[in-house]
Amino acid sequence: MVYRYVAIGDSLTVGTGALLGTGFVPLYRRMAEMNVRTFVSMENMGVNGLTSGEMLQMISSHPRVRQSLRESDIITISIGGNDLIRTFKASNGIPNASKMTQVLGETRSNVSQIMRHIRQLKGSNEYMVRSIGLYNPYPQVTEAAYWVRQYNSFLNGAGSGNYACAQVYDRFEGRERELLFWDRVHPNARGYRVIAEQLNRTGYYPFS
Repeated sequence: MVYRYVAIGDSLTVGTGALLGTGFVPLYRRMAEMNVRTFVSMENMGVNGLTSGEMLQMISSHPRVRQSLRESDIITISIGGNDLIRTFKASNGIPNASKMTQVLGETRSNVSQIMRHIRQLKGSNEYMVRSIGLYNPYPQVTEAAYWVRQYNSFLNGAGSGNYACAQVYDRFEGRERELLFWDRVHPNARGYRVIAEQLNRTGYYPFS
């Protein structure tokens, strides 16, 4: 018996900012293996800079991605950070509320469609999906916290039953210097370990 773990997402899934093998994906694979008590194979489909719209495109029309998800047992998703960060950068770090509301709405719509595609691909098969909430890469910008929190509360309810969201916001808050890579956007190895631990805490229903 082998469980297949497919990780799809942005640079967090890639593990950018940490040495090879210290991103959250390989760490979480090992944790999953200990919990489901059998070998867990791993496929990492992370893409640096991936936005929710691009992920939706991948999942709806890319045959290899669809096949991998169809055959998977455990799926992790990290998405949404680039949508918000791009809007921030484009507005010199002071985005207006209407622009952020629009981007947040589009991102939520994309993620809802992503979840729907996954449900369709999986049919009645047993599987689990875990999304990863955002930490705030701009702790010095008061407004940033508000939008990140809005998105995180949406992620909490983006699925049911076999779905859970690993929230990392509170774990990173106030510890950015310790948990972020020198680029101050991506986690370092320590930060990725926090993400893997939070994923692990969501449990392994329906597998254990």
